[in-house]
Amino acid sequence: MDFSPDLPAYIWTPFAQSRPPLLCGPGYLIYLQNTEATCFYYLKSGRVKSFIQSEEGEERVLHIYQPGSLFGEASFFDELPRVSSAVALTDCEIVAIDRELVTQEIARNPSLALAMMKYLARTVRMLSDQVDQMAFRPAQWRLARYLLVRGEQDGRVPCTQEEIAASISVSRVTVSRLLSQLARENVVELGYRCLIIRDRKALEALCPT
Repeated sequence: MDFSPDLPAYIWTPFAQSRPPLLCGPGYLIYLQNTEATCFYYLKSGRVKSFIQSEEGEERVLHIYQPGSLFGEASFFDELPRVSSAVALTDCEIVAIDRELVTQEIARNPSLALAMMKYLARTVRMLSDQVDQMAFRPAQWRLARYLLVRGEQDGRVPCTQEEIAASISVSRVTVSRLLSQLARENVVELGYRCLIIRDRKALEALCPT
């Protein structure tokens, strides 16, 4: 499932125009699981990881957000404690959106309300797809789907093997083995903190819907 809400790239920029962004570096904890959600966020630049953590400290990555994304909005709107945490993976610019700001911008542009509903619905679909992957799909299928969903137009997939392993619930050793096999077959090209998809059709054949 591609977490792409089919919205214009500029749709959320009104949230970033009236307030200066918060600058944060890699490892900065933006919000914590089980805390109150007094705002959600617009990611102006950088990459952010959303994850859940068990009482034993085991981590499960939910999503890697790219520039132009909203995150943390579900708990903000249902007014319940956050179900996940979010941390900056790179240098980031983020804008905190509280109730005053979201009410102000939707009053100016009512179409934002419908766009927000669509975005929330796609979030539910993304999570449902992750449950399906964890329960029923083999590791090779999960890896191929991850790369296809997160691949950029030029074929680049900015990620580490640790991030992939956490996202698809398999070991890093398994991810390394599968990526090495794909590299030998010239399906992907491995690089530092990223890889490049060379044969998209081959990946699509590995994860038929």
